[in-house]
Amino acid sequence: MAEPGVIKKLDEVVVNRIAAGEIIQRPANALKELLENSLDAKSTVIQVTVKSGGLKLLQIQDNGTGIRKEDMAIVCERFTTSKLTSFEDLTNIATFGFRGEALASMSHVAHLTIQTKTAKEKCAYKASYEEGKLKAPPKPCAGNQGTIITIEDLFYNMPQRKQALKSPNEEFQRISNVMSKYAIHNSKVGFTLKRYGEQPSIKTPPNSNQQTNIEILYGASIAKELLPVELKDDVHKFQMKGYITKVNYSSKKAITLFFINHRLVEVSSLKTALDNVYSTYLPRGMHPFAYISLEINPSNIDVNVHPTKHEVHFLYEDEIVEKIKQTLEAQLLGSNETRTFYKQLKMPGASEPPGEGKEHDSTLKSVNGERINPQNMIRTDSKEQSMYKFLHVEGVKLNDSGCSMTLSGASSTSTAAEESFREVAKRKTKEVKLTSILNMQKKIEDSCSVEMRKMIKELVFVGVVDKQFALFQHETRLYMGDTIKLSEELFYQRLLYEFENHQIISIKPEPLPVKDLIKLALDTPESGWTEEDGDKEELAQRASEILIEKSPIMREYFSMNINSNGELETIPCLITQHMPSKVFLPIYMLRLATEVEWEVEEECFETFCRETARYYAKVSEVELQEMPKQHHWVTEHVIYSAFKKYLLPPGRLRKHVYELANLPALYRVFERC
Repeated sequence: MAEPGVIKKLDEVVVNRIAAGEIIQRPANALKELLENSLDAKSTVIQVTVKSGGLKLLQIQDNGTGIRKEDMAIVCERFTTSKLTSFEDLTNIATFGFRGEALASMSHVAHLTIQTKTAKEKCAYKASYEEGKLKAPPKPCAGNQGTIITIEDLFYNMPQRKQALKSPNEEFQRISNVMSKYAIHNSKVGFTLKRYGEQPSIKTPPNSNQQTNIEILYGASIAKELLPVELKDDVHKFQMKGYITKVNYSSKKAITLFFINHRLVEVSSLKTALDNVYSTYLPRGMHPFAYISLEINPSNIDVNVHPTKHEVHFLYEDEIVEKIKQTLEAQLLGSNETRTFYKQLKMPGASEPPGEGKEHDSTLKSVNGERINPQNMIRTDSKEQSMYKFLHVEGVKLNDSGCSMTLSGASSTSTAAEESFREVAKRKTKEVKLTSILNMQKKIEDSCSVEMRKMIKELVFVGVVDKQFALFQHETRLYMGDTIKLSEELFYQRLLYEFENHQIISIKPEPLPVKDLIKLALDTPESGWTEEDGDKEELAQRASEILIEKSPIMREYFSMNINSNGELETIPCLITQHMPSKVFLPIYMLRLATEVEWEVEEECFETFCRETARYYAKVSEVELQEMPKQHHWVTEHVIYSAFKKYLLPPGRLRKHVYELANLPALYRVFERC
């Protein structure tokens, strides 16, 4: 029968080498640790020299604050650091090296030498280390301020690890990759990387900028396609800055630089989100360049989750990544807008070249001289046309007298002739001073979606589907918008932004009795009236009394006038040449009496504006059947024009805009066929 093995405590040398192997996995890991130490030391110039991919020699020289002579005895012992004093400090760490393991680990798997000088010392001091201990006391020597750390014969005592590494050239490329990323993020620091005895392969100047360093390190083809991105979020307490490439650039190899609190990390969720954003624009298997720097509240982040610190965990990761994704999508929406046409010059007397004058030519190029793929062409121009030209539907324009209106049974006088709404173009200019209205306006601006605002502002109208939906194009995508829902928000905003300054629509030839309108409303199923609610006459009387009592508020702030006889004389004009439906006027009067909170100022304005906006947005089937051409014309030239000019769409309206097709996706379908 087998006996259990004896548990022994490992020798300290073995323990230290195991720990060192976890932290220093290859030369590039060692360089990352050394770079971060130099940056922590406030260095402005950092030079790295490499021999045999870092296995024979890896030296880093900086002009930072240096190491005190008194600290050199323990600088290579494990868990010695100037960054932490208690475990609680981990919750607010703002430096790179903090666990005191990097130099110790290197001394266990390589021959380590440190030369350093502080500003107060008269000379530099040099010392060698082995297994975390000083070989001999530091010796004075000549040297400039800063530190030179030299690592020789990396993994000399770990032959298995050494054999598992790639070729020296490949290891040098990994080192170069780490160096390039830190040079871009820390553009104010000058970085130099060279092979021993050769000219520098990387050299960036001090006090540079990120765009310049990207061009130096990754080439002009990326630099000229850079698109700056920025986001500040007070809810989840983070900021994002960086650069991504426009959709004109793509590469078979993804180039991603992710920094969180200035630490180079890998964030798989952010990389996935980036790929999802670009999948719409780039061919399959092609990738963008992206440099993204996040600054997150240190109390929300755990940096101590991986031996090499290349991964971090932070709170609200899904929410933060989603907000970043939305920001990147909004930026890319306009990234392929720079297009121009090139035409061949014609010699005198030469015939017209074939195809001249066609709308889209095979010589279509972007301004940077690169050919534009057909799936990225935005097919709109200054001769924008809707689909009605092809359906032989003539445009209908409202005349000055507006729309006719007849309300049967509203009163004996109002049915004797045809009433009409007439816009009176008399402009008032009062400054809004009510805090409640200013607060409501601010809420609109704070909730505005940048992505949707860009889409609405730049839309090209295509055509009306029915009374509720219409088609429009934005760049290479076709959308169907819920016109009624968008109109409700537009009219609500116009009521607030034109507060006390509304033009009026007068009811002609005679005003309409409010009580009669409310009685008409009570006869409709939409009112929800039942016998338990009481007599219609009494209900109409009470409702009309409420509106007469509150008429000064409506008249002063919204240009809606109900005279002392209880007759509706005017209603506000919210956008020029738009007349609200005559069919829904009775139910609107009823809802003003029953649904508006008249006693509390801000609630009063909010409920009044919402009810009014709902009324102005409605379109009746009767009116649509009677005047379909007019409805189409108003939708295109009045409603959607007003969207482009005024609407600040909140994010919640996104669910009322449906993407029907996008050109790049269609091309991918065709490519598979």
